[in-house]
Amino acid sequence: MMNFRQRMGWEEQVMCDEQTVSLVDVLEEDEELEEEASAVLAGSDSDHCSYPQGYVKRQALYACNTCTPKGGEAAGVCLACSYKCHEGHELYELYTKRNFRCDCGNRKFTELQCKLYPDKDDFNILNKYSHNFFGVYCTCSRPYPDPDDQVEDEMIQCVVCEDWLHGRHLGCVVPDCVELQEMICESCMNKTPFLWTYAAHLAVPGAAAQVKEETGGNSNTDIKKKDQVNDVLKPSSKRGHEEVEPSCKLKELQEIGQARIQSGAVFWPSAWRSKLCFCNTCQERLSEADLSFLLDESDTVLAYEKKGKNNEQNQQGHDPLMSALDNLNRVQQLEIIHEYNDMKTELKDFLQRFAAEGKVVTPNDIRQFFEQQQSRKRRRVDAGRFYST
Repeated sequence: MMNFRQRMGWEEQVMCDEQTVSLVDVLEEDEELEEEASAVLAGSDSDHCSYPQGYVKRQALYACNTCTPKGGEAAGVCLACSYKCHEGHELYELYTKRNFRCDCGNRKFTELQCKLYPDKDDFNILNKYSHNFFGVYCTCSRPYPDPDDQVEDEMIQCVVCEDWLHGRHLGCVVPDCVELQEMICESCMNKTPFLWTYAAHLAVPGAAAQVKEETGGNSNTDIKKKDQVNDVLKPSSKRGHEEVEPSCKLKELQEIGQARIQSGAVFWPSAWRSKLCFCNTCQERLSEADLSFLLDESDTVLAYEKKGKNNEQNQQGHDPLMSALDNLNRVQQLEIIHEYNDMKTELKDFLQRFAAEGKVVTPNDIRQFFEQQQSRKRRRVDAGRFYST
């Protein structure tokens, strides 16, 4: 939602001597980026209200400022309802939220009835809401994009509270390959102090993640402690066998005596959840803190997006155009590239109007755009024929 990559200058790359890029390369790169962008939406149902599914494990959500403005009660609607029930409204894109049930048309909406599933309870008592539902994010409580903020800064979602925070407001250095990592903000870390113990051994090192020893020691002691940590963090073969209670990894890590400076957000590497303790005591501790989802590796946004990408690929199937384009000669490829970039620029301008007005782009809007493009193309062709000699 908050990270964008610009794609420019393909003509220059294609025309550059000894560094030729085919049109197939151009489209494959563009296709890959579009696939990533659509993964969030493809993981949710765009035709049916998600309410009958209950509190959905993870789904794309929106908040409607037209129906529930600031000062009223926060509410969230599913992807399908954003299309069918809130077309033309001012919507806030919330990316994804976990364990949420669609509110569209319930008692929070005084003048709107859900067109897809009107038979809803008055309230969804297990839903969790934040200032995101009123279009503001981060500890600075600013909108995104922020017209008054001239600093280019990516926003990163906390895996616990699911708020979006500016990189410069995290209190730590943002590591490389951040898209493959999960982040827990400082506020959420402090609410569950035992996470700091895990952070000392599992988290991605950073400027605010300097590790210190609670007790002094020589290099042999340091080596011994590293070996102890590795032994503790090995996946337990006993996991899943209820008759055998595994030892508490968290307790063992605490006894090793290694701590971390407890400030700033914490970044966690891929598969870090599998190294958490699964003993009964720790499961109860996580449940009391409402963090049981941390034991579920399929809860991650990456897992959700992977599912969305798979759905998108299954729906699209093989595109014969990709293989056919590689057989065109260089002049034909360049002509099509220019047409392609003209269309991309116009599409960008078209979509920016929706973003400025806070409107959701519907399939019908896209259809009308391409119909207009086709009409312009016919006029250009007809004009060419009329003046040709």
